[in-house]
Amino acid sequence: MAPIGVSVKNIVSQGAATAAPLHTNAVTRRTSLLLREGLTIEEWTRIGVQLDRTMDSSTWWLGDWLVYGRSRFPERYRRVIEVTAFDYQTLRNYAWVANRVPPPRRRPALSFQHHAEVAALDAALQSEWLALAEQNRWSRNRLRTEVRAALRAVDAPPTEDDVLRLRVGNGRMDLWRAAAAQAGEELAQWMTQRLDEASSGDG
Repeated sequence: MAPIGVSVKNIVSQGAATAAPLHTNAVTRRTSLLLREGLTIEEWTRIGVQLDRTMDSSTWWLGDWLVYGRSRFPERYRRVIEVTAFDYQTLRNYAWVANRVPPPRRRPALSFQHHAEVAALDAALQSEWLALAEQNRWSRNRLRTEVRAALRAVDAPPTEDDVLRLRVGNGRMDLWRAAAAQAGEELAQWMTQRLDEASSGDG
């Protein structure tokens, strides 16, 4: 028999990408969940995983339901969604994510919140980040950190010009100043031009 920790980990991993019906040892009611006596830790864990997946899936279901209603019943959309107990802004967020990340781009192994973190990006970047999150098993918070870091790097202002410092003898510096003066250029301009010529092979 596998250690409990290993068994539980396997159950969670296996359940991540599936939407299986609730375990036969659990009976759902409108206001309760009835569990059979004598469940093993693995059975109890499997039920918990399935409940978690159902909650996450229901967020997608609500989002898709809202997108459908908004496109087909725009005049009555607001009144109809009032029959739910959700806050209007919460439902708008669900609909926004569902609309921004269509079903073909969604990854069953990742949560709705993972997808919400990339919903503002274009389609290609969404796919790229979701693939990375799935491959590396990132949490929602880790994905958020990685995405924000990448966006900051893209938006960062250009760095200042590199500063070159040289240690040379006074005699050489005097020669350079004289050459720059003869060319009618500032020393820094003259040096830059000579270095550019040398690097391009024109000197």
